[in-house]
Amino acid sequence: MNGKLQQLSKRIRSELTELELLSQRVIEGWNRARRLGDDFYLDSVALNLHALYSGLERLFELIAGVVDGKKPAGENWHLGLLEQMVAEIPKMRPAVISLSSLRLLNEYRGFRHVVRNIYTFKFDPTKIQKLVDELPRMMSQVRAELMAFSDFLDQAI
Repeated sequence: MNGKLQQLSKRIRSELTELELLSQRVIEGWNRARRLGDDFYLDSVALNLHALYSGLERLFELIAGVVDGKKPAGENWHLGLLEQMVAEIPKMRPAVISLSSLRLLNEYRGFRHVVRNIYTFKFDPTKIQKLVDELPRMMSQVRAELMAFSDFLDQAI
């Protein structure tokens, strides 16, 4: 098990670096969309927001599988996964993310669903702007929590 925990800790740290790059691409795309009035940049922003949340969700799935030994199932498994990450599991692990992070991430989870289910020319720039505006705070908070969890894994090894 120690090897799996060590791999998971390394993966969390590695993925966070990639997610920071995605976050920067979101902000740069948004700035270009506003500056140039080009809706095609809006598509880029939406795709990168989708990829960003999906990357975080993959990390949560790994944690659920490796540490918890179970992943949520059913129709609402995406929300269930966030709720699982907020829960402390006594004698096993602390909460991975805070309740305030769950609330922030739930907005991105909902948007990811929108990206998957509507045509790009129907994106609502106002909703995207809200996500872009919250992105630095969300990433800072979730990054700190995932790094703390990675530190927990390193100490458990």
